[in-house]
Amino acid sequence: MNAIISDPLFTLIDAGAFTDGHLAALAAGTAGAVRVPGLLSPQECAEAVKAVEALPVGTYDPARMATEIARFGPALNDYRTGGGELDADRYWQATDEARAAWARAGLHCDPVAVALQRLGQAWGAAIGPATIGGRAAFGGTLREINNGALIHYDEVVREYPAGLFDQKVIAQLAFNVWVAVPSLGGETRVWRRRWHPTDEAHRQAYGYRPEVVDGYQELRLAPQLGEGLLFNPTHFHAVEPNPGRRRIAFAFFLGLTSTGHLVYWS
Repeated sequence: MNAIISDPLFTLIDAGAFTDGHLAALAAGTAGAVRVPGLLSPQECAEAVKAVEALPVGTYDPARMATEIARFGPALNDYRTGGGELDADRYWQATDEARAAWARAGLHCDPVAVALQRLGQAWGAAIGPATIGGRAAFGGTLREINNGALIHYDEVVREYPAGLFDQKVIAQLAFNVWVAVPSLGGETRVWRRRWHPTDEAHRQAYGYRPEVVDGYQELRLAPQLGEGLLFNPTHFHAVEPNPGRRRIAFAFFLGLTSTGHLVYWS
């Protein structure tokens, strides 16, 4: 196998706080990932985990997902029709139900609100939800990934090629903050490799077989309690299984729009 040639710009940035420069670099592809330790305190993480028990956590459709992943909150790619359009009736019903359940859970520390406030400060403007026909998309799913996640990418403009949001998204980022972490395993892996049409020959369930990233530079990031992580999800990424404690994260996508604003969704 040929030696992997590293891109000196595809690196992990450890920082005390997110900045507008971090967001711009990730959107432009001149950084690999940015992580900020201690975005949430241990006490805030513990409170969030308690609230998790009050949420109606379910799992993804086993026919679609090769590994069991517990989750709360609707994600847009679960409501995509075969023609690449939104199944609006199902999506908005799930969104209304999730918002009502979130309100009932009564989180004293809302990890999503904290993260959006910090990121908005970094960007210099408040971050609002992406909208679809004037309605706010749901943002801030909870995911418990203990058995790993296949290599995949996320790119809303490919998932919905005819367009979905009222805003024009020109770059997409992914955010995670961990409120419970395992002592071993559960690493996030991000490769300097984006989807190409020929990759469909390597399809495996919702993701891709490992050969799709053979020979490509990789970042491997062990989750830390309370840590916030930003990366560009149009790069192939995956999660390693963990044999130990639970791995629970709150997550959402950020979109940089053509007008220079940031919007979020799940």
